[in-house]
Amino acid sequence: MEEQLTGRPRLGEKILKGAFFCCASISVVTTIAVICILAFETYGFFVEIPITDFLFGTEWTPLLQPKSYGMLPLLCGTLMIVVGSSIVALPVGIASAVYLSEYASDRVRNIVKPVLEILAGIPTVVYGFFALTFITPMLQSIFESTHVFNAASAAIVVGIMVLPMVASMCDDALQSVPDSLREGAYSLGATSFEVTIRIVLPAALSGIFASFVLAISRAIGETMAVTLAAGATPNFTLNPLESIQTMTAYIVQVSLGDTPAGTLTYKTLFAVAAVLFTLTLFLNLTASSVMRRFKETYE
Repeated sequence: MEEQLTGRPRLGEKILKGAFFCCASISVVTTIAVICILAFETYGFFVEIPITDFLFGTEWTPLLQPKSYGMLPLLCGTLMIVVGSSIVALPVGIASAVYLSEYASDRVRNIVKPVLEILAGIPTVVYGFFALTFITPMLQSIFESTHVFNAASAAIVVGIMVLPMVASMCDDALQSVPDSLREGAYSLGATSFEVTIRIVLPAALSGIFASFVLAISRAIGETMAVTLAAGATPNFTLNPLESIQTMTAYIVQVSLGDTPAGTLTYKTLFAVAAVLFTLTLFLNLTASSVMRRFKETYE
């Protein structure tokens, strides 16, 4: 009887262990499958198009004649959105987090933080229409040369979109700093501003940097709002008032079903996706190493 009673939990543990292992393996298998498919299709693309022409070419017209496969316009457009949205979201997000964590009362915090996080629940297509109907006319009233579809409007609306993520994660990082550090600084005569700048922010730097990385990754992968606000013109330009096209927007454009499978134009999907995957992977690896370094410093 005792063996049966002790055997049942062990059998249940083995079943749960196997189930958990299967669940964990799904992500690994999915990642391997994605990498293999991207590598296979991308190799087929580079068999026909030299990799140097793809990486350093300044003309991207795979759907028009004469066809050209230089992806610098797409990369430039993506980086413009990332930089512009970061300028909007990162300073405002961390400032909002500092206020909520260090200065706001509990009543104000309980009201402002949920309202701020509501922005994360708004559909991206709504952000796109908001950019077209409000942000773009506002920019046109200031700069007459602003196009209807432009990178500045898309960058601003993506910055607003990722702002709740930055503010919420930075606030959680600041809240996790032990009060003993604050109390020790106050006991030495430090002001509230000095405690925030010299004690709390450096101690929470790992979490703050993590929020920045997630926000930038979200900006890189944003599609619908950017497509509606920035247009679909692959211009190799640094003028934020002109129409551009990002890598994700091009993938959406070609994935609508009009491009025959197996053609060279179809394979451009995977080549662009491989570059996007590589950029995101490099960003995440860099972020992990930086966060590990600061985590070791402040723990």
